[in-house]
Amino acid sequence: MNRSLALGAALAGLVLFAATSARGPELPADVPALARALYAPHGDARAGFFTPWSEPAPRTLSAFLRWQIFSRNPYDKSRAPVIPRVANDGHELAAFEPGASFTWVGHATFAIHDGADVILTDPHFGERALLPARLVPPGIPLAAVPPDAFAVISHAHYDHLDAFTVDALPETVQWFVPLGLGKWFRERGRPNAVELDWWQSAARGRWTITCLPSQHWSRRIGIGTNRSLWCAWLIDSGERRYFFAGDTGYFEGFAEYGRRFGPIDVALLPIGAYAPRWFMRWQHMNPEEALQAYLDLGAHTMLAMHWGTFDLTDEPADLPPLELAEHVAERKLDPERVRALAIGEVWRAPVPARAERK
Repeated sequence: MNRSLALGAALAGLVLFAATSARGPELPADVPALARALYAPHGDARAGFFTPWSEPAPRTLSAFLRWQIFSRNPYDKSRAPVIPRVANDGHELAAFEPGASFTWVGHATFAIHDGADVILTDPHFGERALLPARLVPPGIPLAAVPPDAFAVISHAHYDHLDAFTVDALPETVQWFVPLGLGKWFRERGRPNAVELDWWQSAARGRWTITCLPSQHWSRRIGIGTNRSLWCAWLIDSGERRYFFAGDTGYFEGFAEYGRRFGPIDVALLPIGAYAPRWFMRWQHMNPEEALQAYLDLGAHTMLAMHWGTFDLTDEPADLPPLELAEHVAERKLDPERVRALAIGEVWRAPVPARAERK
C-alpha cells in the first residue's frame, strides 16, 4: 500500500471511530454534582457502552436462571389480562392537527401528531417481540402512518426495535437512532437514519431532536451486547417539548432534564415490566418510580407506556396502570395530568402556557 492510500485508510478509520465512540460532551459549568456523571464518557461500539453513574445491572446467566427457574412468582396470572382498546383507523394522521395529539399504539409506541408532522416513538407493529406474542393488536394500522413521518428509537431490544415494522414503513420515514444502530438501518435499505450520541441534537424542519442518557442496556442478534447505545429523546418544536424515556430505570437524569430543558409539556414514561424488583429495578421503573420521574422532569402531563402489550415479566400485564392510579391518589396529584391511555386512544394536549402568552 502506498503512503497516500495508507493515509486515506487511516483517516477513514478515524472517521469511523469518531462516528461510533461516545466520549461525552464538555461538562456545563452549572451541572449539579449528582448529575455530572451523566456527561461522562460512556464507551464505544467496539468495546461496548456503559452507564458511568451506576454499577451494571444483575444480567448474568445465573441471575436470569434464578429468576426464571428458582424464584416463585408472587402474582396470580391465572386470568387473562384486561387491556382496554378503542377502535381507531388512524385516518386523522393524514389531516392537519391544529394542536398536538398522542395516539397510543401499544407498548412504547406513540404516534405524536403535531401540526403537519407525525412522530413515532419506538414503532412496533409486529406480532412478536422476538418470542413474546402481542396481547392486543396495534392501536392503529401501520398503513395509516404517513410517508413523511419521522421516528425515534431508544435501543436495540426487540420490543422497541422491530424489524418487521422498519421494513414495512415507507422508505421515506426518517429515523433518529443512538450510536451503533445506523449500520443496522442501512443494511435494511433504510439509509435515512441519523445516529446520535448522548447530548447530541439534530434538526428536522422546526424540530430539534436531542439524544439523552437513560439507564438501560442493549442486546441484539447480529449486533451484540451493549455494542449499540440506549437513550431517551427530547423532541422540541420550539413551541412544545416532548420527552420520551424509552426503557430505563429510575436515576438522576430526570431531575437534570427538568432543570436543563424545562418546561416539558408531555413526558412519555414506562410503568411496566418491573417485577421481580431485585432483577428489574436497575433497568425498568415501576409505577411509583415513573411518577417520581414525572415530578423530577416537571412535565405538565405524563402518559404511561410499556405495559399491556407484551407479557415480559412477573406482574400481570394490566396491573401497572392500576398501581399508577393508586400512587396518584396517594400523592393527591391531578389524574387528568397523569394518564394511562387505552390502546388506540387519542389524547389531545393542552395549549402550552408559553404559547398562550404569545
